[in-house]
Parts: sequence; C-alpha cells; structure tokens
Amino acid sequence: MLRPLFGSLDERDLERQLLRQSVGELTACRHACADCGRTPLIGERVHRYPRGETVCALCRPRRSEDPVTTDLVRHSERGQSVRVRARPVVA
Repeated sequence: MLRPLFGSLDERDLERQLLRQSVGELTACRHACADCGRTPLIGERVHRYPRGETVCALCRPRRSEDPVTTDLVRHSERGQSVRVRARPVVA
C-alpha cells in the first residue's frame, strides 16, 4: 500500500532515508564545540565566550581570552524529572 506513495523507493532505500532524517534532526539541535566540533559529554565543563561560542574543556587551553561563563553539561531530562514532594501533615 505504501509503494504508490513513495514511488520507486524499496524498503532499504526507505530505511536509509528515515535513518538519515533522524540523524540529521539529532545533530541539528545538539551543542558542539566551536573549535573541534565535538559534542561535550554529560558532566563535562563547557566554556562560553563573548561572541556566543561554546568551547569544550579539551579546547579551552588553546584560547588566550577568559570565558564569560563556565557551565556543566547536564542531561536532557534536567528539570523534567519527577520530584518527591513533601506531603502535608493531616492532623
């Protein structure tokens, strides 16, 4: 049934196309080092410079200027996780 919608694409071509799209979407929204292009790992420190550049901890020694801020890379669920709240005491 899908064959007419996609024209001459066979299953392998469709799988490759879907994989390329998903990888493209993942890399489009990730933060990368301005110098080496590497994605910093969770728990690693990243340094932000005045021009909006983000540099990983490995590339930081190559720069002579001081960063504006230094941040810790957090996991994607930060702020979205379930938190335990104290229950009100009923008398």
